[in-house]
Amino acid sequence: MVVKSLKITNFRNYKNLSISFSPNINIIYGDNGQGKTNLLESIYVLGITKSHRSFIDNYLINNESVFAKISGIVDDGVISSKYEVIIEPQKKILKKDDNVINKINEYISKMNIIIFYPEDLELIKGSPSERRKYLNIQLSQIHKNYLKILNDYNKILKQRNELLKKYLKTQEIDKDYFEALTETLIERGTKIYQYRENYISNINKNVSDIYYNLIKIKNFKILYKPSIKFNNYDTEYIIKKYKEELEKTYDSELKQGMTIIGPHRDDFEFVVGTQNLKIFGSQGQQRLAVLSLKLSEVPIFKSYKKTYPILLLDDVFSELDDRKKNNLLKYITNNIQTFITTTDLKSINPEVFKSAKIIKVDNGKIITEEEV
Repeated sequence: MVVKSLKITNFRNYKNLSISFSPNINIIYGDNGQGKTNLLESIYVLGITKSHRSFIDNYLINNESVFAKISGIVDDGVISSKYEVIIEPQKKILKKDDNVINKINEYISKMNIIIFYPEDLELIKGSPSERRKYLNIQLSQIHKNYLKILNDYNKILKQRNELLKKYLKTQEIDKDYFEALTETLIERGTKIYQYRENYISNINKNVSDIYYNLIKIKNFKILYKPSIKFNNYDTEYIIKKYKEELEKTYDSELKQGMTIIGPHRDDFEFVVGTQNLKIFGSQGQQRLAVLSLKLSEVPIFKSYKKTYPILLLDDVFSELDDRKKNNLLKYITNNIQTFITTTDLKSINPEVFKSAKIIKVDNGKIITEEEV
């Protein structure tokens, strides 16, 4: 997967920008606040339709404008296609090859992007909802049906919760309707559990070795923590166990007016041995744990999508010593289109420059473009 060229209009501090990229490594440098991260963000929005930095789409529109547009030519290894995201105050328009795409799951499963940025520490330090959101984005890129199943689950969950809230006021509940919702919730929830468990299992095939190679600490893994404890993830077993647990919590649900178990309460942990890095890890260990997670996802994307994802690395080298920089370089190859931001070219190992395009950014403008 390669972004060949990009056009940005009224996005953040970019009024108009047209730029082409190297299929290998692209280094974007300049002082803080000039637009390096905004440029990476535009690529992310082009693929995912949402920012990794802001929940509110309108914040992406330049202050002097009423819309923002990002369009890019993307090569998936077979054909080149034009992707486009148009952000307006009340709506967002998605296009592929000038055809409007109305279903988000049809769009975001086309481009594949993995991003690492400084605020990623919230994946460890933040709430379970942050980790679920991340997992949902990654799975939606790989599996076109995942986002639809998740949206179905959330709609059913909302309807089920409305019945439970109504019970708090009336002490009455439509049993037949409630049971029908519960049956459908279990069916959708079972698929979500299976997608998530399989994805994290695949991450753990590589993440321990990557973490060890970066920081020389053994036995790192991602621990999936569903709100229901399963012995295995066979469909029949999950459905049976899921139903049993919902029956056990039924009285508590009536008292609380909400569904208290299910994929909407899932979590995952970053652990070394038996120690949770959220509690016991230094900031450096946490940062490299998240980076290891991201790097371990690259072969998963390649396996499912038959092409490497686009890798966005925002300020990744700044806090690494030379040894860790060299270890990281082993995972950045010419097979993977990679974008790296930095305020100082000296912070990047000279080996990177051998196949890189250098892009200097100054106040939302490209000052120089160099092939090295």
